[in-house]
Amino acid sequence: MRDRSWGGRLFDGFNLTLLFLIAAVTVLPFLYIVLGSFASPEQFAKQGMVLIPTKFSVEAYTYIFSTDTIVRSLLNTIYITLAGTFINILFTALMAYPLSRRELLGRRSVMLMVIFSMLFSGGMIPTFLVVKSLGLIDSLWSLLLPGAISAFNLIILKNFFQQMPEGIEESAKIDGCNDLFILIKIVLPLSLPAIATFSLFYAVGHWNSFFSAILYINDTAKWPIQVILRQVVIMSEGGIGDSSQVSDSFTIPPQSIKMAVITVSTLPILIVYPFLQKHFAKGVLLGSVKG
Repeated sequence: MRDRSWGGRLFDGFNLTLLFLIAAVTVLPFLYIVLGSFASPEQFAKQGMVLIPTKFSVEAYTYIFSTDTIVRSLLNTIYITLAGTFINILFTALMAYPLSRRELLGRRSVMLMVIFSMLFSGGMIPTFLVVKSLGLIDSLWSLLLPGAISAFNLIILKNFFQQMPEGIEESAKIDGCNDLFILIKIVLPLSLPAIATFSLFYAVGHWNSFFSAILYINDTAKWPIQVILRQVVIMSEGGIGDSSQVSDSFTIPPQSIKMAVITVSTLPILIVYPFLQKHFAKGVLLGSVKG
């Protein structure tokens, strides 16, 4: 194999430099939050903005875990994420598979309604009235059922099911399998890259969601971690009351508390990604041209 030309090596070097800068811009804010959460109160009082802590302190974490608020909200978020993702994948697969069958009557009409829901929604107030009429106010089900199916993910998963060889399903039907058995035992195991990809998308959406909880959940004991984080950010910026009063009430700077809560609310969902990375890399190529 011949050595690459000088221009090729220069192009590779430029690409690597550009990618490194993009990665740095992405990672540095998170590192700033994590390292700042370990800075001592004295350093925050002197500098205001801390990039590298001179003395590590866990006082902010000791403070936020001094009550069960953070732990309870984390458990709520974990439950919402796991249950919500399961419901999303279940309902999406159960709707995508029939729509992928060309012999289904009314298939085109149903797909037109799905596409219509991507362009137009009922709106916040009608959705709230539906949730209220179903008795879901102050229930975690109000965060799970209204968005059970994403129209965009449904269409992609339907196209993925549609690309599967028809011979596999025909052989299963000859052996006496019904459609539900084919979906569970054959189609879904062959669709693990797609399922893992959409599971990650749904899980991140549930983990980061806070607006639905603000609308439907009045009981603070059922708040997810993102609502707690929102309250901490508002207080640290002086949105409720005066920021000086917050500083006087707490021996720890509000900025340090905010960074600690952000770190605690972000790390769990980041830990999940490496376990899905292999399937995610395949899943993002859904619908691509393969040679």
